Amino acid sequence: MTTRDTRSDLLQGTLDLLILKTVAPAPLHGYGIAQRILVLSREALQVQQGSLYPALHRLEKKGLITSEWKESENGRMAKFYALTKTGRKQLELELEQWRRYAQVIGWVLQA
Repeated sequence: MTTRDTRSDLLQGTLDLLILKTVAPAPLHGYGIAQRILVLSREALQVQQGSLYPALHRLEKKGLITSEWKESENGRMAKFYALTKTGRKQLELELEQWRRYAQVIGWVLQA
């Protein structure tokens, strides 16, 4: 994952959280996930294929997402990823942890 102009080292697990959040509303294929993160981050975060697909495989192996081959909007077959029930629970846990972490960092930065 990169920011617009510089390489960004994200905290361990941040990409996983972004993926879970991105596929929560509806299944998306890999390219769609990367594009949605780019758009929602106002083009600040660009997820590279070399990071995205290993993360997708890892999340699927953990049972947090499932995949299914379907026809994409351009008529080609693509693997679509969807959140599982376990994935939805994990997303809620991770969102709460992230909110708490951001709050604590904010306290330190405002001191």
